[in-house]
Amino acid sequence: MILVTGGTGLVGAAVVKELASRGKPVAVMSRDAAGIEKRFPDLGIEAREGDVTEPGSLKEAFAGIEAVVNSVQFPNSPIENKRKGWTFEQVDYQGTVNQVAAAKQAGVARFVYVSGVGAAQDAAKHWFVSKWKAEEAVRTSGITFVIVQPTWVYGPEDVALNRFMGFAKRLPFVPTFGNGQQMMQPIFIDDLAKIIADALEKPEANDQTFEAGGPERLSMDDVVRTALEVSGKKRPILHQPAALGKLMATLLQVLPGPPLTPDSIDFITNEAVADNAALERVFSPKLTPLREALATYMS
Repeated sequence: MILVTGGTGLVGAAVVKELASRGKPVAVMSRDAAGIEKRFPDLGIEAREGDVTEPGSLKEAFAGIEAVVNSVQFPNSPIENKRKGWTFEQVDYQGTVNQVAAAKQAGVARFVYVSGVGAAQDAAKHWFVSKWKAEEAVRTSGITFVIVQPTWVYGPEDVALNRFMGFAKRLPFVPTFGNGQQMMQPIFIDDLAKIIADALEKPEANDQTFEAGGPERLSMDDVVRTALEVSGKKRPILHQPAALGKLMATLLQVLPGPPLTPDSIDFITNEAVADNAALERVFSPKLTPLREALATYMS
């Protein structure tokens, strides 16, 4: 039995569907077991309730599990909410530590962690450090592991790119923060799901870390323009200074659930590119170009 934690989110749900299509027995862990059944009504998925920030809830959820895919993200990621404990440190790092402990206790044989490209001990941004610490918890666990570090993941259910398209429907322009020249290497969700599913089966991937990006490197503006073209919309891109975004986000912190934080402005204006050499060597993935992938759900 394979357990996908965070299995109702963007990446996790795609992995669940890919594994189910391969005939694999899959369990999904979420804080809301009823929500799992609604998310996958016809796939025969086993629902297990658990919260990665509550170690005591994980023992039963991990019982009888042979392999784990950890794709947990906190709600509204990357916008942290410290009041609710929705932070990279609490969920990405400590939540992974808690899962590793539960996996060891349950005798799990394989642990696949979905991290993020840029994770590093000396990274300038705390979210990259938290993800690196989570990776280290996996690497030193004694469990056979695979770490996948995707770039920007997009698909029918992603929030970021679809938000731009939402702006295009409601406004005569598409607003963005920054100059739009940061380089991106977006990876289609279906491609990433196949890579993660393969990571559960390939012994040559054992105890390795793989960056995973799409087949093209494009500026952020080019990504948005391509999406606009595929969806048949003509809109200019309106660039707003990142500093203005941070000021707006700072003022919004008085709200109980702020829609932006200053750190989230940095997150969304970061470059996200990958070195796919190791990925190509071990997985030989078929990576879908942006325009071709977008046409499957936007045109």
